[in-house]
Amino acid sequence: MNSIVIAIAVFLISAVIFTFVGMFIRKKIAESKMESAENEAKKIIEMANIEAENKKKEEIFKAKEEIMNARKDLDQEVRERRGEVQNQERRLIQKEENLEKKQEMVEKKEKDLETKYHELEDKKQEIENVLNKQIEELQKISGLSKEEAKQILLSELEKQLTAEKAALIRDMETKLKEESEKKAKELISYTVQKCAADHTSETTVSIVALPNDDMKGRIIGREGRNIKTLETLTGIDLIIDDTPEAVVISGFDPLRREVARIALEKLIEDGRIHPAKIEEMVEKAKEELEQTIKEEGERAILETGVIGLHPDLVKLIGKLKYRTSYGQNVLNHSIEVSNLARIMAEELGLDPKLARRAGLLHDIGKALDHDMEGTHVELGVDILKKYKENENVINAVEAHHGDVEPKTIEAVLVQAADAISASRPGARRETLEAYIKRLEQLESIADSFDGVDKSFAIQAGREIRIIVKPEQINDDQMTLMARDIAKKVEEEMEYPGQIKVNVVRETRVIDYAK
Repeated sequence: MNSIVIAIAVFLISAVIFTFVGMFIRKKIAESKMESAENEAKKIIEMANIEAENKKKEEIFKAKEEIMNARKDLDQEVRERRGEVQNQERRLIQKEENLEKKQEMVEKKEKDLETKYHELEDKKQEIENVLNKQIEELQKISGLSKEEAKQILLSELEKQLTAEKAALIRDMETKLKEESEKKAKELISYTVQKCAADHTSETTVSIVALPNDDMKGRIIGREGRNIKTLETLTGIDLIIDDTPEAVVISGFDPLRREVARIALEKLIEDGRIHPAKIEEMVEKAKEELEQTIKEEGERAILETGVIGLHPDLVKLIGKLKYRTSYGQNVLNHSIEVSNLARIMAEELGLDPKLARRAGLLHDIGKALDHDMEGTHVELGVDILKKYKENENVINAVEAHHGDVEPKTIEAVLVQAADAISASRPGARRETLEAYIKRLEQLESIADSFDGVDKSFAIQAGREIRIIVKPEQINDDQMTLMARDIAKKVEEEMEYPGQIKVNVVRETRVIDYAK
């Protein structure tokens, strides 16, 4: 038992000893490794230091080289700059020398000019003295003062200028009139010849034929209820007088008159005439009239070749069939103006499409002037702007009575075509009162000028003949007077076509043989 314990103790002691010995040996081995590693690290550090030193030396060398190169470049640039500065200095010195020379020359010229100025002043004074002496001598010789002589010279000069101006105006007017009248007559005669039309004067009444006189009583109805109903629904007057087998429809609105005519004809054809039937026939007549207006508008645009119009404008054009101006049918007038303007535009090499479009639409406002306030020009311009019509067309419509200046030659052609259509023989009628008033106004304008003895409006107001006082108006002043009278007539009067101003100066010398 003791031996076992001893053996175990010996084993344990041996194990402890071996453990310590092993730890000691491992420590030594570790220390030796650490030492070798430190030595290796020192070698690496030394090598790195050597390499870093070498790199440092190389970089320093490169930096020195770069500094040297930069210094060389800088020295080169400095030398070049110095050369430029020296050149500029030389140029500045040269400019200063030139400026000094120029300044000397200018000073010399100023002195010369000042000397010449004094010499001229002296001469001017001498001339003025001589002129004053001559004027004094002339005044003594003529017996006139300076102002009196000036007035005589000015009056003589004014007479000469008036004569020359009048002669120049006469020559220019003669040449221009001859050329322009010849060309205008050729163009207008050709145009009118190509677009000839018959004219009938429109009236404010329509006549409906009756199958027999018994129909008059049926139209009147019991206690006049039928005729009252028809007049109330249509807004016109029915005149049933002693005219056999006829009823006269009277009214200033042609649309209402047409509705009444159609309705009355339908009633006569139907034979049943009573208030209910009258109301039915009036409605049918209105529908038929609307269709007719549409068809007339389409006919007008086909006849004139105008395309692309808004349907509402087409209806308004058709409505012009039932509108008159001084007895002239406005739709026929518009179609004629369109064709006349187109033909003249083609002859002059202008835009015929614009001319015929503006000609057809120039009186479009007359389709509305019964229903709205304003002139037919204003209404026409407003309706065309509403439907976004071409600006040149709108200008032609606005300018066809001279309210604004025309922007295109086509607008001027529309003015001319409008005047041609309106002034055809029989195209329009004028009331006697307005006609007489226009003639009186024409004569009063001529009589308002000084030196007029008598004036006569002749040829239905197309010419004003003026007799002047020969002792007050000479031939040259007569030319200027004719021009002034024509301008005043243009400003103060409204008239179709043109008015000829004919000034006559008569000198009579009477003597007696005894």
